[in-house]
This record gives sequence, C-alpha cells and structure tokens, in this order.
Amino acid sequence: MHDFWNQVIFSNPLKKYLIVVSTILLVVILKRYLSLLIAGFLFRIVRRVSAGVDQPSFVSLIKGPIQTFLVVFISASSIEKLHFPEELDFDIYEVSSRTIVRAIAIIIIIIGFIWLLLRTIDFIALILQRKANAAGDLRDNQLVVFFRDFMKVILGIIGIMMILSMAFGWQINSLLGSLGIAGAALALAAKESIENLIASFIIFFDKPFTAGDVLNVNNISGTVERIGLRSTRIRTDQKTYVTVPNKQMVDSIVDNLTLRTQRKAEIRLQVSLSTPSANLDRFVEAVRLILKKDRIQSSSVFLNDISATAFLVNVDYFTAPVSQAEFNDIKQQVNLEILRLMERLSIEIAGASSDVRLTGNPPPQTN
Repeated sequence: MHDFWNQVIFSNPLKKYLIVVSTILLVVILKRYLSLLIAGFLFRIVRRVSAGVDQPSFVSLIKGPIQTFLVVFISASSIEKLHFPEELDFDIYEVSSRTIVRAIAIIIIIIGFIWLLLRTIDFIALILQRKANAAGDLRDNQLVVFFRDFMKVILGIIGIMMILSMAFGWQINSLLGSLGIAGAALALAAKESIENLIASFIIFFDKPFTAGDVLNVNNISGTVERIGLRSTRIRTDQKTYVTVPNKQMVDSIVDNLTLRTQRKAEIRLQVSLSTPSANLDRFVEAVRLILKKDRIQSSSVFLNDISATAFLVNVDYFTAPVSQAEFNDIKQQVNLEILRLMERLSIEIAGASSDVRLTGNPPPQTN
C-alpha cells in the first residue's frame, strides 16, 4: 500500500496529489464557514471605525468575494507544491507551458483580490450613502457615488499593473519611464477627457447641481439623472436622454430650476383700442383681485404701453416652488377667471375681429 501511494505519475507521487486534492476539497466544503468567520472578524474592525454599521449588508457584500479568493488562493498555493510534469513542459511561441500556467494562476489570484477590494469599496460607499440619506443631503450622496466609481477605476488600473508586473514580469518603473513621451502624446490626445474629469471634480466640490435637479443648460431642459466621471446625463422634458460633457456643464450658464424660490407666470394682453379707459381701469383692478390667492405669493398688473394697434397689459405673478402639475393648475384657474372677466366687461383682444368697408362711388348702371 505504501508503494502504491509512492508511485510517480507526471513527476509527482500519488500521495502529493491526494494531499492537494484533499486540501482543495476541504476549502470548498468549508468556504462558507471560513468566509463568515473572516467577514465577522472584518465587521468587528469596521464597526469600531464607523458606528451603526449593518452586519447583514456587510456580510452579503463581501462573503462571495472572500469565498472565491480563499478557494483560488489556497488551490493555487496547493497546486504550486507539485512539480510541474516534464511531459507537459513544452513551448508555445518560445514561451514554456510552465510559465503560461503560472501566469494564469497569478492572474486569477489578482482578479479575486481586486474583486474583494471592490466589494469593500461598495460597502464603504453604502455606509456613507446611508449617512448622507440620514442627513437629508442628496448632494453628499451623489458625491459618494462619484468617488466610489473613481476609486474603482483606480483599483482597476492597479490590478492591471499588478498583472503586468507579477504575471508577465514587466518592469513597471521602466515601463512608466519609457511611456514618458507616449504619455505626453496620449495626454494631448485625451485632452478633452482629462478636462471633463477635472470638471467632474469641480461639479462635486462646488455643487451647482446634483442628481434629481431640473436644469436649463445649452437650450436643454430636463432632470439630472447621473453625474459621471466624464459627462452628465439629463432626461429632457421630451423624455429623451441627453449626455452633456462635464466641461460644458462647468463652462456654460446653468439655470438650476430646482433651487428657485418661486415660479413665475406671465400673461401679455393686447386689448382692443376701442375699449373705454374706464373699462380698462376696472379690468386692471379686477385682475389684481383675482391674483390675491393663497397660492400666489406676489403679483403685478399694469398698463404697460399704448401702441398704434392695442393697449398692452402685463400680468405677472409668482407662486411657491410647487410641482409642474400644481403650477399648471394655478395658471389654468387664473387664465379662465381673466377670460370670464373680459366677457363681463366686454373687453376684446386687439385684432380679434375686423370690419371690411367699401368706399368710393358705385359703378355706373347700364341698361
């Protein structure tokens, strides 16, 4: 029996294969319990740093990455104890199969490790988002989302550099040095992208708007749905989806309608010149009474001008920053009351009716 386990197959005795397989199977069986144990240990550390942390949310986020990392890391470490079979040692385009297998194993380990860090960032962002929601500041919430995405990009770059260095043996320092001139050329080529990235930081620190705000910018009116690293996405009034580069959002004049203190409505009336001045005076005073409503905060009604074709009456009033539906309802009520008032006072709009008169001598009659 002892001789059986000492039999050499593919440059390794059977007992080594047994140990490796047993170790991998043991990790696969215990991965759930090990991940919960590690997650609980990490949770105790996180709870000391930030109070009010939700343990189920933390465990659900990092349990999967921990399990994957444990299985991959221990499996790769166990398999590494085996001697690479000479029968499988061959070259592919002057690269040995041993090097290829080793590189694949390192890549898988690095990806598992980076995935674990990414989920940790998700959890930290979740904590900060909950704090921002509790404070009622949506701007801080959007800032958390932005830096979460930014840190993920940085981690992705670090992961790629680790793969190039550890799996392929590239000298990162030499690589970065040799890319000096190429980097300058790439920086010039990516000038707009870099400007948009810098503009995104300006937006998040200056906070002229945030997700959910209604904006007017560059003849575009709509609701901000997302502020990204490069651009801002706006859902327009026509329900289309517009992407605006962040540099334009910073350089342009942005009218944040959500931050307004009032909504303004305007009515421009061109009253017929045939209207008596007494009727016009009563009309202006009656309109002022109409605008004395609870939902109207301030108003002005006056005879603005007398032109060759009409009396120009301006009606302006302001409401609280109510919703668009409520504002439309107020406008409709005011407009209908003004129309009824015009009917009672027999006031006509200029050009609403016209008389055609024929002048001159009638044509001679012929027998």
